[in-house]
Amino acid sequence: MATIDLGKISFTQKGTYDATVSYAPRDVVQFTDDSETSSYVKITSTATGQTPSTNGTINSTHWAMFAKGASIASNYQSSAWSSGTAYQKGAVVQFTDSGTLSTYLAVADSTGQQPSTAGTINSSFWAFLAKGTASIAISWQSVKTANFTASASEAYPVNTSGGAITATLPTSPSVGDRIIFRDYARTFNTNSLTLAIGSNNFQGDSALDPVFSTQGQTVEIVYIDATKGWLPTNVQGSDVFNEAKARYLVVAGGGSSGNDNGGGGGAGGFRGGTSDDKFTLASATTYTVTVGGGGGGTNNSYTTAGNSSISGSGLTTITGTGGGYGSHPQTSGQSGGSGGGAGQGGASAGSGNQGGFSPAEGNDGGTNQNGSTTSGGAGGGGAGQSGQNVTASTGTSSVGNGGDGKQSNITGADNYYAGGGGGGCNQSGESHVGSGGQGGGGTGGTQPNQGQAGTANTGGGAGGSGQNYAGSQNANGGSGVVIVRMASSLYSSSTGSPTITDVGGDKVLKFTGSGSFTTTSF
Repeated sequence: MATIDLGKISFTQKGTYDATVSYAPRDVVQFTDDSETSSYVKITSTATGQTPSTNGTINSTHWAMFAKGASIASNYQSSAWSSGTAYQKGAVVQFTDSGTLSTYLAVADSTGQQPSTAGTINSSFWAFLAKGTASIAISWQSVKTANFTASASEAYPVNTSGGAITATLPTSPSVGDRIIFRDYARTFNTNSLTLAIGSNNFQGDSALDPVFSTQGQTVEIVYIDATKGWLPTNVQGSDVFNEAKARYLVVAGGGSSGNDNGGGGGAGGFRGGTSDDKFTLASATTYTVTVGGGGGGTNNSYTTAGNSSISGSGLTTITGTGGGYGSHPQTSGQSGGSGGGAGQGGASAGSGNQGGFSPAEGNDGGTNQNGSTTSGGAGGGGAGQSGQNVTASTGTSSVGNGGDGKQSNITGADNYYAGGGGGGCNQSGESHVGSGGQGGGGTGGTQPNQGQAGTANTGGGAGGSGQNYAGSQNANGGSGVVIVRMASSLYSSSTGSPTITDVGGDKVLKFTGSGSFTTTSF
């Protein structure tokens, strides 16, 4: 019987593929490609060095899949995903997206392919291995009293009572990174907190570091993406963020006195002064500052107090209206930022807030409700309250006190400005004199003396002159003042010789005369 040669009819296991071995048809090898170990069968009898598979594509000219393997996680990463690391298929990483920490499995080789963005997985390269279900915890740190570097997922009580503090944000943040800052000592309004953003954006802007300067603020920020960068997600209290803004206080000149039981002068108009009163600065721009003089003149020819203002390109001019003069028997009290008080004999008082601003820049002068020609004068209005009325011809009710001004801490200390002048007295004893309001208001004169001038650069109204004052010269109201406070990095130069002080990382410019200031390029 003839013999028939059937050749090789069974598969031969050859172990792990070796590029130096010459394999025959039906030889089976094991080969790992793209983190998958599979079995391949040889289908040709060609030369050595024919790799079974490359990057998931089988070498079908020489090999066929015999048994496909499953992915193996041989590249576990204990640290978080990094944009500069090359990951192989099967790698396992942790990544925080929108505040949620999850574990991801690489399904393809990649470098710089973020696992997830805004909750949407990058499925071409990654799959969820363990999806997070809650926001990553925030760890509160010890109180910070000096400059420090902040880290993601941490919260910081910041104590600026000893000076301004800068917190440097992470240089390579990941999407969803969160950081919280808290005004520990409630002193951000005095010494601010600045976030140094480096080369990253804050609200889409990389030119300015955000500044927080409101008392008691809590600030939470989250990193969104390279376009907008860090965004505030929860801010308690108003904020400056990274806008180029300046706080301001504008006080006009105070009104002069009335003569012969004259009314007190009204205070100059008071604008701004709180931590929320700010205006936006423009890059490399000069702003003009005008400081109004106090009113003066004679009892027959008054000099009106001057307005104070800040003006510049793109800014709606901020104006304080000059205070009204106090009345004497032949005149009525003048209206102004605050109104002048009424004199003897029932003369009318001046009205406050003639600029029509909201909130009001001042108050009305006091009225003389007695009508007697021997009663004293009423008080001039102040920024904080109206002048006191006169209700009797003799005694303490025959003269009115000036209205108090308002406080501002724009310079780092609480100071009063724009107090009204006290009314002139109809007696020689000082027990019935009209006192000036807090904020530079002048005290009224006793019989037969001139009233006291308003304090310079407070906008205080002058005190009314006493009965039978022989002179014709009115007591002058106090000149006004303009104060501007901005981040030191925004200030370039000034004219007019303002007093410049450094407070909490800011430049504070106090103008007691007209001038200007210029911002840096940003």
